[in-house]
Amino acid sequence: QVQLVESGGGLVRPGGSLRLSCKVTGIFFTMYDMSWYRQAPGKQRELIAGISSNHITNYADSVKGRFTISRDNGRTTLYLQMNSLEPGDTAVYYCNAVKDLYTYWGQGTQVTVSS
Repeated sequence: QVQLVESGGGLVRPGGSLRLSCKVTGIFFTMYDMSWYRQAPGKQRELIAGISSNHITNYADSVKGRFTISRDNGRTTLYLQMNSLEPGDTAVYYCNAVKDLYTYWGQGTQVTVSS
């Protein structure tokens, strides 16, 4: 059974930091391209960061320079280090795994940035 389990969300003040994790089981993690998406209330889910199976990264302009995506293949875990958080970063954050025609999603973790 494939499982993607996000953790690390919470309430943080503007300018603060959080580190999200996504533990993946049931697939050959090393072979999958991994991404983080987020969905704010009333908005569409958007891709914010991706890391390929060979560790090439890409970022949405809205998070570039503030967020860092990484993966630990030995721990089959995806990470998102989020710094300089802004109220506009408030959303549910989802991890995603893709290989060929296969795609899997986690259940999401809430991040709220508020003073």
